[in-house]
Amino acid sequence: MLPGSPSTPQHPSHKRIAFGIIGLLISITGALSNALVTANITNLQGVFGAYSNEIAWLPAVYVMGNISINLLLVKFRQQFGLRAFTEAFLVLYVLVSFFHLLVNDLNSAIIVRAAHGMVGAALSSLGIYYQVQAWPARHRLKALTIGLGASQLAIPLARLFSTGLLQLDQWRGLYLFELGLAMICLGGVLMLKLPPGDRMKVFEKKDFITFLLMAPGMALFCAVLSLGRIEWWSSTPWLGVALALGLVLVVAAVVLEHNRSNPLINTRWLGTGAIFRFGIVMIMLRVTLAEQNTGAIGYLQQVGLLNDQMQYLALAILAGVASGIIVSALTINVKHLSWPIVVSLLLIMIASLMDAQSSPLTRANNMYFSQFLLGFSSTFFIAPAMLLNIGSVVSQPKNLVSLVVLFGMSQNLGGLAGSALLGTFQTLREKFHASVIGDHLSLLDPNVTERLAQYTNLFSSLLYGDATLRGAQGTVQLQAMATLQANVLAWNDTYLLTAGMAFVTLVWVLWRLSRLRYLNWQQAKRDAEAEQRAMQHTTSTIGREK
Repeated sequence: MLPGSPSTPQHPSHKRIAFGIIGLLISITGALSNALVTANITNLQGVFGAYSNEIAWLPAVYVMGNISINLLLVKFRQQFGLRAFTEAFLVLYVLVSFFHLLVNDLNSAIIVRAAHGMVGAALSSLGIYYQVQAWPARHRLKALTIGLGASQLAIPLARLFSTGLLQLDQWRGLYLFELGLAMICLGGVLMLKLPPGDRMKVFEKKDFITFLLMAPGMALFCAVLSLGRIEWWSSTPWLGVALALGLVLVVAAVVLEHNRSNPLINTRWLGTGAIFRFGIVMIMLRVTLAEQNTGAIGYLQQVGLLNDQMQYLALAILAGVASGIIVSALTINVKHLSWPIVVSLLLIMIASLMDAQSSPLTRANNMYFSQFLLGFSSTFFIAPAMLLNIGSVVSQPKNLVSLVVLFGMSQNLGGLAGSALLGTFQTLREKFHASVIGDHLSLLDPNVTERLAQYTNLFSSLLYGDATLRGAQGTVQLQAMATLQANVLAWNDTYLLTAGMAFVTLVWVLWRLSRLRYLNWQQAKRDAEAEQRAMQHTTSTIGREK
């Protein structure tokens, strides 16, 4: 249907099954690259002997490479063909995975991760193309749903088995597994090739000027969003410099594209009301979904839980993600593409309100259902959202690059912005609650005195005969419990913030849908009245002629 896409001939059943399995494997492999690092960032920090602000560059540079290369991938497929695209990028993916095994320090790891982000971006679209071949024409929307949603399976899968990989050979165990998956994907692609598609010459010299402006600009935005809450926004000068420079580069790229006769990114199309609103809703959805990894998982990690202690929670999330894919595939309807977004926002709000009831005793088993709902929401909306504006791309194929860039930016930058916003808000609220709790920790309060005595007695057998040291240890324990309580209250505030953002977005979407329905009803009413007047005029004219 679109240049750069494969043709869709009829395949026998066994070949369709093979296409589906390979497509699913490719989608999961591409997403697992970043998921394995994100799920084990604390372990990698210890392996490389890095500070938290240094190890945060690993997932940051992956997103930088991923979001930048999307500018060129679509045109690469259109000009050089799908087979060259498929084989070239999978071979590169295998090579980059191999080079991970040779990494010995953090600097080289950062360079390799950036390259991995670039080549990994190609696998998401490749997985969708293979999935499309697995389904007949009447079920092609189901193929798109599975292809888009399969990548969301990666993070819960990474939390399920990555601990065993780390025990195998520390961080090299992760990359050995990733290399093995990449080689299996390459073998499957070489054995079962995609059907050819149309090719045309689409690259222009100014495309690369836009890339050289937009790519570093977006990379600087990613760096600011990833490192801002760790370095802290107001106390790190380079964050302001990076933000200003990124803004200059992106604005320069937009101005260049706006004045081109054949732009790489159609700024006029992106600036239309419908597309702009679509982008805002996608970003808000991704921001609110950050409650899962930054909120619930962040809280459980803060109270001391590791991946192997959250395996059942990961299974609940995995079940939610898979359920979202299945239900979306079974219910997707081109006439009602907005309603899955409404349902997802409603479920996000419910899940966040459930998590907002947390206490210092809350553990992973208390969050199974809420995280299931968030996992379901993360995949239930994504295919209908992508299809909302696909009609204008089919009628104007040049807008395909713009849609891919918009969708990728909303998902990548939205995820980073969500983590930055929720993490920053939690830190600020923790300081507030710690201050309030500290003001009430007075030795004049008999409850505080009793609790301090209990903590002091805990050390009586260890520090027998030293009352002063026992008292000091009891005070430290009381302060630790006060800090834990402040963090729990701050996380609850963060969940309430997520629920509030989901509610505001939900109200806005419902208002837009109601307004659109009302305008359509008014237009239909006017059309019916005009048709009735025309019929009356025709009838009277015939009567006069008789």
